[in-house]
Amino acid sequence: MTERPPQRTPNRQLAALIAEAGFSNAGLARRVDQLGLEHGLDLRYDKTSVTRWLRGQQPRGTTPALIAEVFTRRLGRRLTAQDLGLDACAPVYAGLEFAATPEEAVDIVSGLWRKDSGSHAELRKIAFTPAGLVVPSRDWLIGRADDRVARGDPPPVNGVRVPLQGRVPAVPRQRQTGQTDRSPGQRVSTGDIAALRSVGELFRTLDDAYGGGHARQALVRYLEHETEPMLRGTYGEATGRRLFAAAADLTRLAGWTSYDIAAHGLAQRYFVQALRLAQAAGDRPYGSYVLVTMSRQAVYLGHGREAVQLARVAQQGVGSAAPAVVQALLHSAEARGHGVLGEVRACTASLVRAERAMESARPGDELPHWARFFDQAQLADEFGHCHRDLQQYRAAAQHAERSLQLRAPGYARSRLFCRVVLATARLGLGELDQACALGAESAQQASEMRSARAMEYVRDFEKRLEPYRDAAAVRNYRDRVAALG
Repeated sequence: MTERPPQRTPNRQLAALIAEAGFSNAGLARRVDQLGLEHGLDLRYDKTSVTRWLRGQQPRGTTPALIAEVFTRRLGRRLTAQDLGLDACAPVYAGLEFAATPEEAVDIVSGLWRKDSGSHAELRKIAFTPAGLVVPSRDWLIGRADDRVARGDPPPVNGVRVPLQGRVPAVPRQRQTGQTDRSPGQRVSTGDIAALRSVGELFRTLDDAYGGGHARQALVRYLEHETEPMLRGTYGEATGRRLFAAAADLTRLAGWTSYDIAAHGLAQRYFVQALRLAQAAGDRPYGSYVLVTMSRQAVYLGHGREAVQLARVAQQGVGSAAPAVVQALLHSAEARGHGVLGEVRACTASLVRAERAMESARPGDELPHWARFFDQAQLADEFGHCHRDLQQYRAAAQHAERSLQLRAPGYARSRLFCRVVLATARLGLGELDQACALGAESAQQASEMRSARAMEYVRDFEKRLEPYRDAAAVRNYRDRVAALG
């Protein structure tokens, strides 16, 4: 006698939410398919699929998370797969949420750190989604700093601080692996925050010189084992703001190094969470820098319209009070987006605004630490990239040469990018021998780095060499590159 298949339990949670959202079964299936397309997924669900889910069948793969996001967008509140009575799965949207509170922000970002430092390789394979840029940038623009970020200390009563005596500090959640060196609820000191800043400078230097893949994993582990316990420790308002600012900076850097190894979906999630941490810190200018970082990733991936929008949100968010160098940085980011789109007039106008802002800067101006990299060498680099994208090769060559003359040796990856821009410009001007010599030098440097972007710059140059593949200079270039292994 054959065994009967197990009886499924009808999914009443899903049925209730379908009724609340006003979906038909076919309408829900259609929306799930459309959302799947945003992630490069070819889904073929229909009303019969939804009927099966209602009868208790569990959809596979990332579908539960997609269904949850459909309801989140419709109902205007964050829903998870579990809220719908579905099994948890690879969370395609985890990390793209712009948290409602600092506590929720800590939960989301620490979850990313833990997964990334573990064996969750699928996290690094999640695709970048342009649709995931809209809500965080909007919420940052219309939002404001949180009223309170202090943890462990009671709030003031009639303006008077109540002492901590008799209160038990909040205990951080236990991690699945390992233990923190910090005691649960330990008070965060000024020295702790200074250490976070110093670590950030160390990893930034390694990234600039050797590529994001060199020490990215060590940075993520540091965030998990040191930064998370601090965020779950005890601190007052002023210390808390500085702590969230330092955590935002390290999280943006984790995203930047992820971007450099082509883990674009993961990088996007780090950037969104860095933006939320910056809001908790009350650091509006740093939030604009995170948006510029997101804009640069969008440019690299060919999403020029989104890049322009992010740069404009950053400009609107800080207004005209930002230092001149910061203004130049923001306008140059917008120019890069216009350049990718081939919008000559808009790109030129943004470059002019960036140049004028830079000219108005004075040596004694006070600058935030994150903007100090943006100097004349970086501005020339931005000009070179824009003119290359607009196929204005003579101007591209002039600006790229100027950038290479001014750029410090420690910025090895940036110098490599600029050298490839110069090689491309020389090629566009018909100077094949010089182009190949510059390209071969760039390929040599890329082979010594752990940077997917560096390799992609070289590959892009090689594609441009295809029409000249039978020329002696190109054959010599290929021989030199082949010798690198």
